Amino acid sequence: MYVGNFAASTPDKPAIIRPATGEQLTYRELDERSTRLAKYLRAVGARPGDHLALISGNDLRVMEVYWAALRSGLYITVVNWHLTPAEAAYVVDDCGASVLVVAADAAAAIDLTPGAFPRVSHRLAFGGTLDGFDDYDQAIAQFDASPLADQPRGQDMLYSSGTTGRPKGIKPKLSGGQVHDTMDPYTAVFAPMYGFDADTVYLCPAPLYHAAPLRFCGTITSVGGTVVLMDRFDAEESLALIERYRVTHSQWVPTMFVRMLKLPTEVRDRYDVSSMTVAVHAAAPCPPDVKRAMIEWWGPVIHEYYASTEGSGATFIDSAQAVERPGSVGRDGVLGIVHICDELGVEVPTGQTGTVWWEREERPFEYHNAPAKTEAATHPAHPTWTTSGDIGHLDEDRFLYLTDRAAFTIISGGVNIYPQESENVLTMHPKVFDAAVIGVPNEEMGEEVKAVVQLESGYEPGPELERELLDHVRSRVAHYKAPVSIDFTDELPRTPTGKLVKHRLRARYLSPPATADRS
Repeated sequence: MYVGNFAASTPDKPAIIRPATGEQLTYRELDERSTRLAKYLRAVGARPGDHLALISGNDLRVMEVYWAALRSGLYITVVNWHLTPAEAAYVVDDCGASVLVVAADAAAAIDLTPGAFPRVSHRLAFGGTLDGFDDYDQAIAQFDASPLADQPRGQDMLYSSGTTGRPKGIKPKLSGGQVHDTMDPYTAVFAPMYGFDADTVYLCPAPLYHAAPLRFCGTITSVGGTVVLMDRFDAEESLALIERYRVTHSQWVPTMFVRMLKLPTEVRDRYDVSSMTVAVHAAAPCPPDVKRAMIEWWGPVIHEYYASTEGSGATFIDSAQAVERPGSVGRDGVLGIVHICDELGVEVPTGQTGTVWWEREERPFEYHNAPAKTEAATHPAHPTWTTSGDIGHLDEDRFLYLTDRAAFTIISGGVNIYPQESENVLTMHPKVFDAAVIGVPNEEMGEEVKAVVQLESGYEPGPELERELLDHVRSRVAHYKAPVSIDFTDELPRTPTGKLVKHRLRARYLSPPATADRS
């Protein structure tokens, strides 16, 4: 399944709609424009296994470039346009892209000086002109849209978000098959799981440079549905678009749920969301209270999966299971088998906490240009087991519960403390807009637990509010796990998909000491 099938059967059906601009691409247009770009790529020498990099916001042409790469046997790396020029240059250079496509309004993320991107031999820009770049539309207009005889299936090669350090390129194997007869892994797993088909209207509120949004939009256009592509997430606008387009499927992260739940009741009740049949969430663990509130509001349409960009494996859980097992991210068995191991790699008994390892028939990825990191993510005794560093445990029915990332674990007085518990409690406090819990240096204990809180508008930071929030957490979690202090901040460092960039936050408290706002 791919866009060419639906260009033939439903040519005038919208494949992608961008409400912010009123633009849309039909299946005929998406198929023809991606074919023209594929022919351009071949003309400039790009061959199967080569790399293309793309820097853009949520523009319709992202999916044109995506499908051109997929029908050319190329790896496509979509780069976060919020990066600094040096950070973006690192990704473009590391992935080895020979072709770079850039949206003109994302140019702040790139280095336009002569000699930048030495590996890139061909540059295209759309939505405006950029020095040193050829015009995208003019370049593809040179080629006709007649079908290609040979269309080897390509793959995305995306980079970790860098929440714990420098991003890593995650390189899957190419299938070797043709795009029209080889299904991509996301479509194979998620289409039957969530009922994606030609009747699907899918709302994408997240940026396409992240794995799940890009891959889910790819899946929807693989099965002939329609993607409603938001430029950026807005809580009320999301509800309005669900009603306007009669959205049937959507994907979220927990922070988006929190933002929608904190809308005034009269705003939430203003919109009809009854068309929604499946609302998927992922990317970060969802506080049980948040999930329960969403199920009460939207009904039993909330589904969660736990996975990673690496594709090591996945668990799945529906609304009924989530109510029965609060905090679980689901059960394995569909894509990979979970093993929980101690720090030596020895499997621990059911119920005990350890590192989450995934068993597959073969290792599904390698880190590009980073064999040591690939080895570190591979089990020392089982070469087909891999991990992304998450910590958790299994119950007796093999439902997985995540505790936190290994890199975020706080060790205080020799005791492991997982900050997610306190974060879950703080997040739903009515005076808290956002919260993070980290370990900061303590001479006696090694580390102590600190919360960093962004308040809702209308509330002023101060000692009384700090005490109120500390008491609130301590009433719900063991005192040794709870923060001993709270700093207030104007904004927490999060990616647009809601992940806390904790290494940036923790850096404020490391040498040289940072002076935090305790006002």
